Amino acid sequence: MSAFIPGPRARVAATSAGPLDGLRFAVKDLIDVAGTVTGGGNPDWLASHPAASANARCVDMLLAAGATLDGKTITDELAYSLEGENHYYGTPLNPRWPHALPGGSSSGSASAVAAGDVDFALGTDTGGSVRVPAAFCGLWGMRPTHDAISLDGVLPFAPCFDTVGWFARSLDVLAAVGDVLLPSDSVRSPTHPTQLVRVGEAFATRERNEPDDAARLVKLAESLGASTGRNVFAGDEARWLACYQHVQDFEIDATLGAWIRSTQPLFGPSIAERFARLNALDRTQASQWRALHDELRGVIATLFESNVVLIMPTTPVALLSKHASGDAIGVFYQDALTLNSLATIGGLPQITLPFVDAIDRPLALSIIGARGSDRALLALARDLYSRHTHANLQ
Repeated sequence: MSAFIPGPRARVAATSAGPLDGLRFAVKDLIDVAGTVTGGGNPDWLASHPAASANARCVDMLLAAGATLDGKTITDELAYSLEGENHYYGTPLNPRWPHALPGGSSSGSASAVAAGDVDFALGTDTGGSVRVPAAFCGLWGMRPTHDAISLDGVLPFAPCFDTVGWFARSLDVLAAVGDVLLPSDSVRSPTHPTQLVRVGEAFATRERNEPDDAARLVKLAESLGASTGRNVFAGDEARWLACYQHVQDFEIDATLGAWIRSTQPLFGPSIAERFARLNALDRTQASQWRALHDELRGVIATLFESNVVLIMPTTPVALLSKHASGDAIGVFYQDALTLNSLATIGGLPQITLPFVDAIDRPLALSIIGARGSDRALLALARDLYSRHTHANLQ
């Protein structure tokens, strides 16, 4: 199945020479390209909106840096999924593990990069929509600090969580794109060595689902210097998940609710169930849930007061089969949203590092840094991966 939306490929030449000369990229179909309709993965959205009058700001930055746009990619409908399936346009291929889903909602972007169709691709990440497909497709992936990259020209989903992220097959390309898109770090450079700390609950979730993989990932994290662990959620994972989902619902209602109520769009079955949550939304509770969001964000901020970087499995399972049952997908979805809520609620940068071992399945770890530490986190990723590669050559 193609990673790209149906119809002629949207192609735009670089507007000037720069550090991304010769690189081709694609963008998720939530991101505007002038002269094309941003379809959002849903035919009713496509039919009810005009062509974009201008490129998204992030697209213009890449074109000005020498990169060439080479297509728009399939997304799960209006970004409301982590699996990578689209009821109308199909499921983009997971090139390395074709029996498995590619992960979503930036499914087409991850597929296009993993297949070598483009050098890198933009996605969006709210609750894990870059992080999950990066892990499932064996790619480098970055969710930046919230608000680090302009969302001008990006279809909004839950703006207080939405970010523009990207995929690459190599860290060099991931970092080169970051050099173009990211502002200077807003936090001070470390004055003492980084303390790499394992997120205990994330490894425990993987242990519950895949004990052998969990053991490998713990060993890998320890080899990178993560000798200590911490239970970040303090036994209250359900509260974190509920906070994320309620605040997300209020955000979706504000951005998409009026269109949904007036248009009555046809969503695929699984996506329809998720948007149906808006029908039960108690808008009188908005301030209560937003206050909890602020409280948890404060808890997260204290984690990084001692130059800590967190490390965790990016996903609760290595892969999700194309034939996974509805129950299995439901468990995955809840577990993934819970783990991803840490960076999402905190507005933190998170980088997925792809590791693969002899059992030929993706093993991905993520590192999470303080708000505004994106460039330092990229430098740390390079150091950690170099350390891992050197150790394996011994």
